[in-house]
Amino acid sequence: MISQHVSIDAASRTDLRPRHHVEHVMGMAVSIDIVDSVAPETVDAVVRWLHDVDATYSTYKPDSPISRLGLGELGLHDMSAEVLGVLALCEEVNQDTGGAFDILSVPAPNGSRLDPSGIVKGWSIERAAELLESLGARNFCINAGGDIAVRGMSATGEPWRIGIRHPDQPTMSAAVVDLPERHAIATSATYERGAHIIDPATAQPITELASVTIIGPDLTYADAYATAVFVMGIDGLNWLHERHPNYAGFVITRQDTTYQTANFNDYLAGT
Repeated sequence: MISQHVSIDAASRTDLRPRHHVEHVMGMAVSIDIVDSVAPETVDAVVRWLHDVDATYSTYKPDSPISRLGLGELGLHDMSAEVLGVLALCEEVNQDTGGAFDILSVPAPNGSRLDPSGIVKGWSIERAAELLESLGARNFCINAGGDIAVRGMSATGEPWRIGIRHPDQPTMSAAVVDLPERHAIATSATYERGAHIIDPATAQPITELASVTIIGPDLTYADAYATAVFVMGIDGLNWLHERHPNYAGFVITRQDTTYQTANFNDYLAGT
């Protein structure tokens, strides 16, 4: 759990209210919606965290520690305990997925072959959710380019309702799910960046699937598993069900056929 001291002065205590904020960071829009009444410093702390993550892990910034590590300008002994922990997490998922999730499989934007972005995004948003909890928020949603972590209930008192985008029709949802209490949802897809997900075994783009959505208790793993299942193909749903039954998967092929784990039905809105 992240702990961060945030001082709230007398003026702030008179400005306690629900918050909505959109921050452009890490190359995307991150929206923060807090149902509870909180001080503005609560959102400020999350925004600082996200910018710190971008400065540390961005593979688009040549001076970030992760870029300098990948380019050989720094060594592992120069990395912070946090960075080493993230790299260890990447290796854990690599082993778990039989190499389907591999941060060394393709060239990064900085020209190196080290790109932990596939786990950093979900990890950083999950940590942001923990930070909000530590600051007293109980009901909120953080949406980072469609990868979402929620806590508690929405403003209506109902579970957070999320639409899973149809790959070919951006104004339509392929499915609508309800995320209860403490959950996350992540999607890996080709509809925005094209066939950018690479099979580490062949070094070729994956073309079988259009999108993979994973729902579970932690966005760190939901995000990583979405990438891994995309690489594994439809059989990845069997891997997910057998190894991580507390996560649910939903796959759409390029032929518009859908497949899902049995527990995905538990999240469908209205069921």
